[in-house]
Formats: sequence, C-alpha cells, structure tokens
Amino acid sequence: MSVDVVTFGCRLNAAESEVIRREAERAGFSDTVVVNTCAVTAEAVRQARQAIRALRRERPQARIVVTGCAAQTEPQTSAAMREADQVLGNAEKLSAAAWAHARAGLDIDNAPKAIVNDIMAVKETAAHLIDAFAARTRAFVQVQNGCDHRCTFCIIPFGRGNSRSVPMGAVVEHVRRLVANDYREAVLTGVDITSYGADLPGAPKLGILVKQILKHVPDLKRLRLSSIDSVEADRDLLDAFAQDGRLMPHLHLSLQAGDDLILKRMKRRHSRADAIAFCKALRRLRPDVVFGADMIAGFPTETENMFQNSLDLVDECGLTHVHVFPFSPRPATPAARMPQVARDVVKDRARRLRERGALALTRHLDAEVGATRRVLTESRDTGRTEQFTKVLLARPTEPGKILDLKMAAHDGRHLLAA
Repeated sequence: MSVDVVTFGCRLNAAESEVIRREAERAGFSDTVVVNTCAVTAEAVRQARQAIRALRRERPQARIVVTGCAAQTEPQTSAAMREADQVLGNAEKLSAAAWAHARAGLDIDNAPKAIVNDIMAVKETAAHLIDAFAARTRAFVQVQNGCDHRCTFCIIPFGRGNSRSVPMGAVVEHVRRLVANDYREAVLTGVDITSYGADLPGAPKLGILVKQILKHVPDLKRLRLSSIDSVEADRDLLDAFAQDGRLMPHLHLSLQAGDDLILKRMKRRHSRADAIAFCKALRRLRPDVVFGADMIAGFPTETENMFQNSLDLVDECGLTHVHVFPFSPRPATPAARMPQVARDVVKDRARRLRERGALALTRHLDAEVGATRRVLTESRDTGRTEQFTKVLLARPTEPGKILDLKMAAHDGRHLLAA
C-alpha cells in the first residue's frame, strides 16, 4: 500500500501534504498514514489526536507518522502517543533527507521516535514544485512560511518559525508548470503571505509577486490569495486587483476582533477603522469583491460591549464568510495568562458570531440569485464562483471546467445553478 496523508488545518498544510506524500514514498515508506496536524487551537490538537487513535484501530498494521504544527510545538506529547510510530517536525516533514533518515530508523533498534529540530533556526523556504494535487482542480502554491509577528493568542510562530519567502522566480516557474498540467486556478499560500519578500534581495512585496505571475504566466485563468493581513496590503497588490480580472475578487482577512482595546491586547497592528477603510477602498477598486474573515469570540477581558463591536464589524465590513474561533488559550502565549472569559460565555459568543456570519452569507446568496457567474467545477457536482461561493451544479460536469452559469436559487449554504 502507498502513503496516505490526513491533513488538518490551513491551506498551507494542504499544499505541504502533497510534498509529504511524495517524499515519504520516495524514501520507501509503504502502508503508512501521515497525520499532518494543526495547533491553532486546543480543539484542533484534540481532533488530530482523536484521529490518530481512530486510525490505529482501523489500520492496526499500518505505520503512523505524526507531523505538522502540533508535532512541532508539542513533540514530547506526540511521541508519547503509543499509536504513533514516528514524529517529524515541520521542517523535517518537507525534507527528503529527513524522510530517508526516518525510513532508515525503522531498521535500527532504539532509533529516536521523534525527529524535531529548532524551527527558529530555519532561515529559508524552498520551492516545493508539486505538479499535481490529489482530487483537486485548484493548485496551492507556497510562497512564504513562518511569521515574525507575535500576536498574544497565537502559537503558530513557534510551530512555523520566523517569516521566510520563496524567491519570485521559483514561484513563477511553479505556477507555469501547474498551468502546463491543466490547472485553471492557483492559490498563493503561506502563514503570513502579506509579509512576503522582506527577507529577499530588494525586499519585493506580495503585490510585485502577484503582478509578475500575472505577467509571465498569461495562460493562468485564475489567481487567488489565501488569508491576508489587510494592514500589510501594498499599493501594487491593490493595483493588481483593480487592473487584472484574473486575480479573483475574494479575500479572507485576518481581522480577529472588532474592538480596538481587544485588538491592542491581541497585539494586532490594525484598528477597527483600518479594517472598515480597507474593505471600502478595495470595493471602490473592485466592486465585485467579497470578504471572508477569521474572528475570535471570547478573547480574555472581552466585555459584552467589546463583543458587540465584533458582531457589528461583520456588517460594517460587509463580510460574507466568517470563520469563528472560540478563544482557546494556547500554552506559553501571553493571552493564556490574561483574565479569562467564562467558557460558557465564550461558547455563547461564538454561537452568536456564527449566526451573524450565517445572516451575512444569506444576504450574499440572495444577491447572487439571477446572476451569471463564471464557475470552476471542482467535482462532477460542485464548483466555485470567482468570489469563492460554492455552487451545486444542475447536471454532472467534468471537473476542471470554467463555465458561465446562471444562479437559479440557493439552499442557505450554496448557490444552485440553473
């Protein structure tokens, strides 16, 4: 049997899972399941461990390798799981040499179970040229890894290391190869992609990279960005949105909260007014743009009035997709030491924030009924509009097609094509 990868968390993890599968197979692993974990919340860690235990019951003879952010931030805990055979860190999971070392360890008595090194010592990110993605019609392109910021709630820099960028030429070449393999859409991914380029010669920003891709890969049909920090969006990036329709009119923003004092205590670098102004400015440049956002409910010290500001921000920014995180204290972060909001209050606020997001999505879907949209088919039955809204197709269609379809109705979650 081959190598299977179970992926948790972000789009960057999804992109890296393809590298993991390739390198593990090249190293000679077989009948192996690799669990690529997430550590953004305690719940994400719990779900990954639950999945590892379930996999051991389902496949008692398979080798289980645990990697990803949870393995990097808590290597001893991962290694202590009797269901796990090996543990690899976040840098090691992408390294051919590390996978070869892990494979050799299978034949050595008392070989170390965990191969996890200091992620902060990693200074570069290589271009992992993946030509095909399993069961996907869009391709993820890693342009950056790590984060130099230290938000008080976030453990991810300790799982990913400091910010480092893939050189522009390598990114452009990767996209060119994907287009040659019939991918219609490329998604630029990273931990903090709007910090792109600060470590490269000349310090090119994300907007320059986007323009170079659009210029030098003219056959690329659709270019999409993953989550961005709006305060870091540069002039060239805004120009690209205004000037080239191939850059998709959908942005997922790392907003986190709508109250200025909470944003300050989070150590975010934008204000409530900054978030609203950014959304208004981009809509002036690109009227068809839609916004999603990450939002945290129940951050330490959050009062009801502060939470109301976050609720109201959904409407004031005109969000259509809201990804809600009930606050989860992560080990060794400053927010874990702040006065905590009662768990029942956190859960209730998360519920209310999700309900506000659902109303926003319904408004968006209502407005789309009757419109004709260009839809990239993802499976025989589903696709995505340019605004990343999911569409249920009226008839089976080959994946990977871009079709002009009229939206006949919606079911509260998806558009229904005529």
